[in-house]
Amino acid sequence: MMKKFVLALMLSGSFLYAQDETKINANNVEVGDVLEIGAPVTMNYKHIKFPRANFIIKRGGLANYKALQGNNVVVTSVENKKNGSTEIKIKRKDGSRFFRTHTVVAADISNALASGELLMN
Repeated sequence: MMKKFVLALMLSGSFLYAQDETKINANNVEVGDVLEIGAPVTMNYKHIKFPRANFIIKRGGLANYKALQGNNVVVTSVENKKNGSTEIKIKRKDGSRFFRTHTVVAADISNALASGELLMN
């Protein structure tokens, strides 16, 4: 019983350290930083606020979310919200549009980094 408790305590301590490290990286993001779009944990991106497929199609774009993986993006603005989260606006580094329709999208930086949707370069 004691061994299980000690093991659980050690694992939770390392998990908390990993979360603190992600928060430190999220606070250091500034305008002009280059990030990479990673793979979403689920089928859709949860913390990067891409528009839904029907809005993309209505504007004449192609709703291909898989093509976004590996693209480099540049932070255009950083905004601290009242609830303590940090929202950033990102645009593609090559200057083209997301889905041929949207130039800038928003993301919750701390959650996107923690889930792997955005990666630090």
